[in-house]
Amino acid sequence: MTRTSTRPSPQTLAMLTALQLAVTKALDKKQKLGQYMVTWENGRPVSKGADAPKSPS
Repeated sequence: MTRTSTRPSPQTLAMLTALQLAVTKALDKKQKLGQYMVTWENGRPVSKGADAPKSPS
């Protein structure tokens, strides 16, 4: 990832906010439906939830 010292434009901040809201809503919906989710931790995908598949050892 590249970091810059300039501040993001208002349009960029609006896009980021919209994406964060969409992901939050999707994860909340999955939780309410009892579905598992997959996140990225320590460079590896991780399944979380009661019905999440077991990760191979």
